[in-house]
Amino acid sequence: MTRLSHLDIPFFDDLHREQAASLDAWCAQHLGSVDHADTDAACRHLVTMLGEAGHLRWCVPAAHGGALPGLDSRALVVARETLARHDGLADFAFAMQGLGTGAVTLAGSAEVQARVLPRVARGQWISAFALSEPQAGSDVAAMACSARDDGDHWVLDGQKTWISNGGIADVYCVFARTLGADGQPLGGPGAKPTAAISAFVVEAGTPGLEIAERIDVIAPHPLARLRFDGCRIPKGQILGQPGEGFKLAMRTLDIFRASVAAAALGFARRALDEAIAHAKSRRMFGQTLAEFQLTQAALGEMASAIDAAALLTYRAAWLRDVKGVRTTREAAMAKMCATENAHRVIDRALQMHGGLGVRVGSVVESLYREIRALRIYEGATEVQQLIVGRDVLGSG
Repeated sequence: MTRLSHLDIPFFDDLHREQAASLDAWCAQHLGSVDHADTDAACRHLVTMLGEAGHLRWCVPAAHGGALPGLDSRALVVARETLARHDGLADFAFAMQGLGTGAVTLAGSAEVQARVLPRVARGQWISAFALSEPQAGSDVAAMACSARDDGDHWVLDGQKTWISNGGIADVYCVFARTLGADGQPLGGPGAKPTAAISAFVVEAGTPGLEIAERIDVIAPHPLARLRFDGCRIPKGQILGQPGEGFKLAMRTLDIFRASVAAAALGFARRALDEAIAHAKSRRMFGQTLAEFQLTQAALGEMASAIDAAALLTYRAAWLRDVKGVRTTREAAMAKMCATENAHRVIDRALQMHGGLGVRVGSVVESLYREIRALRIYEGATEVQQLIVGRDVLGSG
């Protein structure tokens, strides 16, 4: 069975299989030489490499240099699963090019799309998605960052935190509570808190935008806290209509949440490969580790957990692309199960390696740090449980 045989199922087309084979070959040839000592520099380099090789074309529509007419969830899933299996930071670099401009693709004006999307597809600009705040992570309704109507401009004030690519991005998709010229939120006192949220494109270097803090996390990703202080942006840089930001954020996450699950699959598949190779070569008590029934049982459980998560992930992407239905519930199921299952698989692989598994720089040690972050990114497991539970009850 070849590495890519798991794509030989009806959820995918020949286009996706060709994409996977091409990207897998490219990763094997190019990613091993990338120096990860400086995370910012490595991320910039990876974006440039991916853009020059044409792999970022899957993140934008064909009208602006993309590979397909619109965003294709299956193509995103294929790309992230393949990249994550090879290099976690390469997956991160790809993912943020898509997530950071997903809202631009969905609701940006023709002028904004023409300025942003081709540069992102070519790897010339790095993008970021700025939704979370110090007191408004999963609770988006608590958002405090504001955008005040001031004639020909919007004036942004407030903070964003845990922003991936913060500090190195060229363009940010920023969500803020929209205020009228009188300083009152859109919709009036009785409106839902999310009814006043809008989305805006803010380019790096805009006066009033500053990097307040760089944040180091368990996985080596560039993150930061942003501060907006009287940051003036032209009226045309709003995405969609005022007050549509919350729905736009959820639509964007619905598309990319399945790709988070795919990244977890890539990490888990690499961990299983490492565990199998180690089990076959490690000798103890007169036989290989693979000859012990405990090892065989563990590997069987790991493989089954990966396949179960894969089917949920592929289903979510297929339903959106082929059936054209909303996949909030299915994407949440996929993200929840894939990240949790991958964590168990990687933990088991690390345990199987013994002391070698906890050595800094080993493959399974790096995978352990990468997957721990994915269980929180783009909605923690508990948030996915709530999404599914509410939908099951008919209140979602």
